[in-house]
Amino acid sequence: MPADPSPADPPPADRVPAGPRPAGRTLVQTPAGAAAISWHRAVEPRAVLGLGHGAGGGIEAPDLVALARVLPARGITVALVEQPWRVAGKKVAPAPRTLDAGWLPVVERLAAEGPPLVVGGRSAGARVACRTGAASGAVAVLALAFPLHPPGRPERSRVAELLGAGLPTLVVQGEKDSFGTPAEFPAGPRLVPVPYANHGFALPRSAPLGQPAALELIGAAVADWLAGLPLG
Repeated sequence: MPADPSPADPPPADRVPAGPRPAGRTLVQTPAGAAAISWHRAVEPRAVLGLGHGAGGGIEAPDLVALARVLPARGITVALVEQPWRVAGKKVAPAPRTLDAGWLPVVERLAAEGPPLVVGGRSAGARVACRTGAASGAVAVLALAFPLHPPGRPERSRVAELLGAGLPTLVVQGEKDSFGTPAEFPAGPRLVPVPYANHGFALPRSAPLGQPAALELIGAAVADWLAGLPLG
């Protein structure tokens, strides 16, 4: 079965700054096809952060772009990873086991950079990072807009998947996320709510917090969390 839909739901283009230019693109062969890494490198990296995209969008998602813009100056190399199905131009994400198979060889390539590895992603990409965290050799997991359950189906909880990595985990979640609000999450992972935001971290125009401020909040929260990790 295909992965559960996880719409990127981005804010309008005129409300999001243009993304940074990647420092290079690397293709990695996987059992699911070729994946692509877009590098946003720190000059002297303390860690590498590998981020996957959701099932309804790609690495152009505003939260991923915001982190690629902010973190390299904080000593974090950001690697935005396009899963093989997106590289191949397909419209529908494959089953979770295929997503995982397309992720682990990429993680191996990221680990070869040398600095400690943090894995993560948004929505379906966060699920992949959690499912494979223990096998990846990562030191921590970043879950952006983790889809705790399908919309309107809280009984289909994925809390076991979220906690399964057994690694320090940061969850960044919109307060209005239909896939799970911050109040629904269990104790354990550190959680940062984004006021007024939906699953794609988009805010209504009536919100007192502007869209750029919401993305700045996400960038600052992730940077502070990474700074507090024991990266060696």
